[in-house]
Amino acid sequence: MDKTKHIALVAHDGKKKELVEWCDKNKEVLKNHFLCGTGTTARLISDRTGLPVKGYNSGPLGGDQQIGSRIVEGAIDFLIFLWDPLESQPHDPDVKALLRIAVVYDIPVANNLATADFLLNSSYMSGEYERTVENFNVTIQERVQKLK
Repeated sequence: MDKTKHIALVAHDGKKKELVEWCDKNKEVLKNHFLCGTGTTARLISDRTGLPVKGYNSGPLGGDQQIGSRIVEGAIDFLIFLWDPLESQPHDPDVKALLRIAVVYDIPVANNLATADFLLNSSYMSGEYERTVENFNVTIQERVQKLK
């Protein structure tokens, strides 16, 4: 990760207000980084804070998958995803896929504001960081060899 972080901002409907307010409170730090987000969330953050936020599709229309693909491409450094644990989501498999891909590519993930605060105030925010991404092709081959 470079000094300028690429931060994905995602929130379910019941959590959008919290994320927008958090971004507004932290806009002095966030203005130094590249921000992106899903549909309405990106627009709401940009409207409230004045920060540029690249918007993808809304989550149910593929936005979660778009962000997941950007993680795979190495274009997102961490994910702030405030999901609503009290509301079922029709696109829950997409949400789980996004969280899974974040783990596979060693992307820090904040699912609540406390974790987002810790990430944003980490000493790693102002410097570089080397992620460890497991080579799953090697891992699979090693597992196959053990089965023989």
